[in-house]
Amino acid sequence: MSKRIAVVISEDPFLTARPVEALRVALGLRAGDHETTVFLLGLASRLLMKDTEEILGVDVLEKYLPSFKHLSIPFIIEPGVDINNWSDSFSITIRTADEIRQLIRTMDRSLVF
Repeated sequence: MSKRIAVVISEDPFLTARPVEALRVALGLRAGDHETTVFLLGLASRLLMKDTEEILGVDVLEKYLPSFKHLSIPFIIEPGVDINNWSDSFSITIRTADEIRQLIRTMDRSLVF
């Protein structure tokens, strides 16, 4: 049975490879029959930047990001994030902290990284 799953990522990808691994997990969940939404909180939004050289696990990131574009997996981010330096073609929506909390509550499952 298909589930609505939230993958919440809040760690800085410049300091740890966990955010990249979280994206890999999200993609794997979407490859099943699950409706997956990725929430990038705080510095985790750096995962979508054009210049990814300083991201830990960049080789894995570059391998999987095109699939996020192709599958139109939605990303939810917080207001105030500078999206001018981001790659294009991602499905990105800006939501307030309250809206993000409410969206996560409506999901069947959530994974927090």
